[in-house]
Amino acid sequence: MDQRWIELEQQMHRQGMDTLLITDPKHVYYLTGFLSNPHERFLGLLLKAGSEPVLFAPALDGEAAKAAIGSMELITHQDTEDPYRLLRQRLGSDRSIGTFGLEKEYVTLDRYERLQEALQFSASADIGPSLREMRIRKSPEEIKRMRHAVKLIEQVLELSLKQIKEGVTENELVAEVEYQIRKLGADGPSFDSMVLFGEKTALPHGVPGERKLQSGDMIMFDIGVYANGYASDITRTFGFGGLSAEQITIYETVLAANEAAIAAIKPGVTFGSIDKAARDVIEAAGYGPYFNHRLGHGLGIDVHEFPSVHGQNELFLREGNVFTVEPGIYVPGVAGVRIEDDVTVTDSGVDVLTSFPKHLQYV
Repeated sequence: MDQRWIELEQQMHRQGMDTLLITDPKHVYYLTGFLSNPHERFLGLLLKAGSEPVLFAPALDGEAAKAAIGSMELITHQDTEDPYRLLRQRLGSDRSIGTFGLEKEYVTLDRYERLQEALQFSASADIGPSLREMRIRKSPEEIKRMRHAVKLIEQVLELSLKQIKEGVTENELVAEVEYQIRKLGADGPSFDSMVLFGEKTALPHGVPGERKLQSGDMIMFDIGVYANGYASDITRTFGFGGLSAEQITIYETVLAANEAAIAAIKPGVTFGSIDKAARDVIEAAGYGPYFNHRLGHGLGIDVHEFPSVHGQNELFLREGNVFTVEPGIYVPGVAGVRIEDDVTVTDSGVDVLTSFPKHLQYV
């Protein structure tokens, strides 16, 4: 049995779960290799203590599911069928389920009530933290897939930079980014692609629009892709035309903060200490109030996943952790700069997955 299933059964035993149902499509993919978006339809991975797992999937995804899961039992349901009734039938006539495991962050109240009505479990428990703990350490195969996703988004960025010219709009460059994402063979963007110009770069989560590029603007790209089920996430900031002395200072400060954080990464230090390494650089330069978000976030089958890399996180880094390092300074009316890398913790330090140049470039 796959190591993930062994770990999952061990967690079920520790938490006293008789039956477990996984319904987050990302977790289904993590455990079975079947990647899908069921939309409003029911997708569930059922595991009962001492029994083999069973996948419930919409009939229209039946062939794809069968190809992905191999010999695992598959039960499909038509749109006119009640999947909760099929779930009850598969569990058999014994209605004393006991403690029922599910993902509390993902299961809606409506779904919980329908499961309770169908299965009549006596208590529920959250398997989410256990899955989160499993996912925090990436295998060599997972890291290989993420390297590929990083390679693709860096190619996208390189090609998109060729379309920069005075008067181009943010939306036009977003369209170019997403065209290249598809053309290069990625599954799609891992989040809404962001390209911002000038004063809008001071908005950490700004929305691209019809702002036209002008000389003296900074340009921020925050983009990523999914490839083979895994995400990449990169931010680079560029100059267009001449920049002011303060804009250059802000850029160099963010770059120094990014490099300080990466230099601090190794097994056994806390995530909070990595945030502090970057924040200390920015505060020393007098821009502390303008670094108004965490240093980064976990990365994997979700573009934002556990852990949150912030100053209060006392969790220790371990080999196989993958996360972003993305300090930023955002001064309204002056400039916004963010430089984001994807990194993985090795047995002795850090491997930076992203390789796109970080020195200040004019395009």
